[in-house]
Amino acid sequence: MRLAVRPRAQRGATLIIALIMLVALAMLSLWAFNAGTMNLRVVGNSQARQEVVAAAQAATELTLSTPLFTQDPLAVAAGAIPIDIDGDAVPDYQARLTPAPSCYRVRVLKVNELDPASEGDRACLGSSTATNPGIEIVGAAPVAGDSLCADSEWNVRSVVSDARTHATAAVNQGIGVRSLSTDTASACP
Repeated sequence: MRLAVRPRAQRGATLIIALIMLVALAMLSLWAFNAGTMNLRVVGNSQARQEVVAAAQAATELTLSTPLFTQDPLAVAAGAIPIDIDGDAVPDYQARLTPAPSCYRVRVLKVNELDPASEGDRACLGSSTATNPGIEIVGAAPVAGDSLCADSEWNVRSVVSDARTHATAAVNQGIGVRSLSTDTASACP
């Protein structure tokens, strides 16, 4: 008599292990995707921050490159300064000077502090007698030995905000400017 051999009943252990491995691989893939996305966001935020800082610095440099800010700081701060970062002739950011450039210190130069060999100093050389014609010092009489120029110190602050990325930067720049005492007296307290 022959015995019939029945195939052994499958218990499904292989199927359960395969499902566990599939879930583990899916979780690993999801973790890798999230890590890559997070890194991309960090790099994008860093780039946006660097661009607004560069735009604020460019606005400050544009402001400093014109003597108008020492003569009429309120007019300079009245409008937005368009900044093109990528060089495509389309402004990418609008910078504002807030507050307006302000002069916080003025010092009239003495004649003996100037170098007659320097072209910039020659314009400041005036009479070294007791008074210099054309110099009006508010609240005091001209002092002997004063030149026609004064050194003024300014604070220029530019602010840039990007509505697209919500990045904001403010750049403060201190600058020393030599100009005629008459020009400095009208812009500086």
